[in-house]
Amino acid sequence: MTLQNRVERRLDLALSQMERKPAPQGFAKSLRYSVMPGGARIRPTILLSVAQACGDPNPQAADAAAAALEMIHCASLVHDDLPAFDNADTRRGKPTVHAAFSEPVAVLAGDTLIVGAFEILADIKDPALAVHLMKKLGRFTGSPFGICAGQGWESESTIDLHAYHMAKTGALFIAATEMGAMAAGQDPEPWHDLGALIGQAFQVADDLRDALYDEATLGKPVGQDAALNRPNAVASYGVDGAISRLKDILAGAIASIPACEGEAALAEMVRCTAQKLTPSDVKKSAVPGE
Repeated sequence: MTLQNRVERRLDLALSQMERKPAPQGFAKSLRYSVMPGGARIRPTILLSVAQACGDPNPQAADAAAAALEMIHCASLVHDDLPAFDNADTRRGKPTVHAAFSEPVAVLAGDTLIVGAFEILADIKDPALAVHLMKKLGRFTGSPFGICAGQGWESESTIDLHAYHMAKTGALFIAATEMGAMAAGQDPEPWHDLGALIGQAFQVADDLRDALYDEATLGKPVGQDAALNRPNAVASYGVDGAISRLKDILAGAIASIPACEGEAALAEMVRCTAQKLTPSDVKKSAVPGE
């Protein structure tokens, strides 16, 4: 079974539990619509890749952690797309949740997915590990270092670009690498830098895609950074400078991988992730080793 299949199976189980009657059926449909079909499932795949590199001794915990992380990510997309924030009409090539189901249902769907993520972790058979994973995911969701703070930076008159990117994008990538190590019984701290650097790379690549792609290719509105006057790597460094920065960050990410039995495979995963992240017209100059 592939890592992505492990994620899909655990997400389907969680959603099936949420959809049970007497749940309002329109609301229940919005939950699955928010999560399925997913994108590349990059964050949970990274989490499982780290767990696998560390021997994957507890796949039940790793699968739960991966599904919970992806559910938080999907919730953040539902909320990001709301009229109060990005006011986006499309996501992953289909109408956003508020466009398809209404704004109140979208707010409730996002909230429910957040709560559901912690329910998934509560099902882990090792209670102490479940608590530690819940605390870790909570830190990178709602604390000053989490994705909620990342969204909050957009309401500030002066923005710390590094703090903004680390919270809005980096947080869930750090959660992915640290939670993957934790699920495998390892100390999460040595895995922090890998997640932070992958998160930085993702943000730069996302800024490049927003500037270089059209809506049909990306599956969501483009030019949002410029339209909303948001800080971004292309505005700060230019296209060539952003590409150079992306290359440096990815090289640093590979170098940061802690010594482990699956180190070589994990480095290859980072390279493959870089290929998925990078706009096709700049891949050759941005991906280390290409």
